[in-house]
Amino acid sequence: MEKTILKCENLNKKFGKKQILYDVSFEMKEGDILGFIGPNGAGKTTTIKLILGLQGINGGKVSINGYDIEKQFTKAIEKVGAIVENPDLYMYLTGYDNLKLVKNLYKNIDDNRIDEVVKLVKLENRIKDKVSKYSLGMRQRLGIAQAILHRPNLLILDEPTNGLDPEGIKEMRELLLELASKEKMAILISSHNLAELDNLCNKICIIQNGKIIETSDITDIKHQKNKQYKIFEVNNTDLIKNIIPEAIIQKKKFKLDIPKEKVPDIIEKLVENKIKIYEVKEEEKSLEQAFFEKTGGNVIE
Repeated sequence: MEKTILKCENLNKKFGKKQILYDVSFEMKEGDILGFIGPNGAGKTTTIKLILGLQGINGGKVSINGYDIEKQFTKAIEKVGAIVENPDLYMYLTGYDNLKLVKNLYKNIDDNRIDEVVKLVKLENRIKDKVSKYSLGMRQRLGIAQAILHRPNLLILDEPTNGLDPEGIKEMRELLLELASKEKMAILISSHNLAELDNLCNKICIIQNGKIIETSDITDIKHQKNKQYKIFEVNNTDLIKNIIPEAIIQKKKFKLDIPKEKVPDIIEKLVENKIKIYEVKEEEKSLEQAFFEKTGGNVIE
């Protein structure tokens, strides 16, 4: 059975008389990559700060590896790595020296562990260069190396792909997938890059106006819809309207709003009319489409 790494239960937060969070609840298990998304001002950063113990909780509870973040802070936080906003790096030092400084903050971390994380984030060829000579993507990878140096099983990242070029985004994605699969790390990512989260996450949590409005597997949230469109790829769509008047034609494809049980009947009609069928699949919306539907069209800025 997969171990629960992070559990947020009915979190409430106020600043003065203003309520910021309302009963925020979700959990993560080992190996999960959870995309934490919502419009600006929805409460993402506040939730992260409560998880990390950086702000007091007005109601509810955060547990990390079974430890209460308020009552057992030291035990709760010891296996957590985080980058909130930008990684803290000394630009005039080498990447290796930056890691040595972080190593000194922990017990039982030796130079072999530094070599391990350097290899993991693929900075072997540049680790002895000054950070001032690093690209933005390299600095982000060095920041993650710092965050995982003490072998955490929960990694929290705020906008990890901000400012990265497509190659940097690809490298970041591959790194995070490797950490989740090989290290069994639970990774919480707060990001506005929905297209990238679509390729990366297995779970999504949507927050709006301080309330969680959806928490589910990414495949589930992308398939929730009123219509049940099935897409048929065929060799010829010229005759489709005569055979199936309700079809929506899309070049060599057409789609129908039908339940799964009706698909064999459509295939039978096509075969009878000597139309070749190459593929039948259910239409899947993007994470961005699912987000807009859930939030009523709130734009992520």
